[in-house]
Amino acid sequence: MEKNIHYRPEDLTQYIVRFLTKYGVPEPHARQIAEVIVEADLRGIHSHGISRLHVYYGDRLRAGLLDPSTPYKVLHETETTVRFDGANGFGQVVGIAAMEKCIEKAKAHHVGIATVCNSNHYGIAAYYSMMALPYGMIGASLTNSQPLVAPTYGRERLLGTNPISVAAPAKKYRPYVLDMATSIVPMGKIMLAETKGETVPLGYGINAEGKLTQNPSEIRNGGALLPLGGPDYLSGYKGYGLALLVDILCGVLAGAAFAKDVGSPAATTGGPTDIGHFFLAIDIQAFRPLEDFTKDMDRLIEQLVTCPKEPGKDRIFIHGEKEFEQKEYYLKHGIALPEAVVEVLRKKGKETGVPFDLSPLST
Repeated sequence: MEKNIHYRPEDLTQYIVRFLTKYGVPEPHARQIAEVIVEADLRGIHSHGISRLHVYYGDRLRAGLLDPSTPYKVLHETETTVRFDGANGFGQVVGIAAMEKCIEKAKAHHVGIATVCNSNHYGIAAYYSMMALPYGMIGASLTNSQPLVAPTYGRERLLGTNPISVAAPAKKYRPYVLDMATSIVPMGKIMLAETKGETVPLGYGINAEGKLTQNPSEIRNGGALLPLGGPDYLSGYKGYGLALLVDILCGVLAGAAFAKDVGSPAATTGGPTDIGHFFLAIDIQAFRPLEDFTKDMDRLIEQLVTCPKEPGKDRIFIHGEKEFEQKEYYLKHGIALPEAVVEVLRKKGKETGVPFDLSPLST
């Protein structure tokens, strides 16, 4: 088993700020970006954490493919809607601004909707949906992404993993926080199996001929991931429909790229990714008293968690619950980073003149 090294969240945050400001990112923006990145690691979503500092952000900054100043602007605005141009800057910066605007509009008019075009990778979708929770609102956040998924019956990568996040408050229980990709698995899981020389379950992806394969190399090289559900006989067309919905809201509606035109956040050549985002805030009290809503959320959750368990299982989780518990643990014991990730951070830090010289915890 690979060794993990634990670091204080605040130390990782300060390092990310130090790194980004070296490349011209204004400090207030750098702190926003760092907060989103570290929140991913705190919640155990390491695929979107500090391991992406160089691959998604640093490498593109150095290549001049991402504007460090993120000079986003409003293109069109009504009482309840707003459309942003992300100006080829950081998705986290314009994403936070867009969700704040949604909340502001929902306070005044009970609902706020924002779209963003010409953006880049924005981190975990749940960060933005959860921004609505302290205001007694339901939040939603969607983003499209580089094509890795074939449509049902297709054999070309046309859709991204296109995540969807929705957050709703409860009273006694933790809030419901859905944060899901619309592909059956992330490409990272395929790459990990390839590295280990392992096969993957049948249904994760297809080869270049469009046939189901358990060979991760065939999926990665010329093949494609399948939508949530997998092949058609397992209702993969439902995941396909959800991925397409994300592209409609984040691409077509926002005026951003969609399907095969969305760029890769890991690319160091070419042009902007033109990723699109969609945000929503709903004022619960426009429908019923918040107290009544949260009490009923508790009743709903109570029914689920007290459901009779299948053999060998002692707990039923509500979406977001595992992540909240992981965050509590990491806040006490430090964020665990795989030794391989730390080695990359040290290597890249030395190369870029921002040494990753943080002191690990003894955990």
